[in-house]
Amino acid sequence: MAVSTDTEWEKWGAQDPYYGVLTNSKYRAANLTEQAKEEFFALGRWHVQHVLGVCRAHLDAGFNPQRVLEFGCGVGRVAIPFVQTGAQVVGVDISPSMLAEARRNCEAAGVSSGLELLASDDSLSLVQGSFDLVHSCIVIQHIEIERGLRIFQELVRRVRPGGIGAIHVTFAWDLYRANHGVQPPPKVPARPPWWRQLRQQAGAMLRKPSKTERQGETSDPEMQMNFYNLSQLMFVLQQAGIGKVHTELTDHGGAIGAFMFFRKPE
Repeated sequence: MAVSTDTEWEKWGAQDPYYGVLTNSKYRAANLTEQAKEEFFALGRWHVQHVLGVCRAHLDAGFNPQRVLEFGCGVGRVAIPFVQTGAQVVGVDISPSMLAEARRNCEAAGVSSGLELLASDDSLSLVQGSFDLVHSCIVIQHIEIERGLRIFQELVRRVRPGGIGAIHVTFAWDLYRANHGVQPPPKVPARPPWWRQLRQQAGAMLRKPSKTERQGETSDPEMQMNFYNLSQLMFVLQQAGIGKVHTELTDHGGAIGAFMFFRKPE
């Protein structure tokens, strides 16, 4: 049975929320210092300035969003700097533990009045209205593709006329560069002779289970990496009347992505 990404994300939120957002060992719960935490939020402030700069350079020179939707807000790394620009921000996340940590960070930063934190679902049912900016980065890649496509459509729908979307997805592994980023189909192994099958089955029955297997758990929750078909996403944007998409290509540990910026027509 497939593991639910929602369940796993809540585990990350409960046991290692900062590392779940940025997978660097210094953000592990056991290693997190005040200096590392400040660096974590400094990266969020840099990201917000970069996003606004791209929007102004390529889509709307006077862009100054007053209402922002941050999908997959985590502990508030990006949502809090958006509030500090003067915007009213709605942050959504599937993990109650992530939202609880985000609330604590909002209080510490003195921005609680500018940030509304809501539980997420695939239809964003708790989110009201449309937004000047709909933003999501290094989030959708962790969601199963069928669900992620529905969420992508919903995020595009929430951009107001004249507003901007800034949404990041992954689409290929650098590992498979010989196949243009696409994982080749698995080779079908030759069926072993009957006597080898019996020996393998007997060995499996006699093998002593490891400590991890006896405990039925691993040290970290699962963190899926899912790769999206850009043709499908572009079709969604075209159907929404969008005629221009500015794209930045990203590489996070060999996961190749597209950070797409688009403006919905008035």
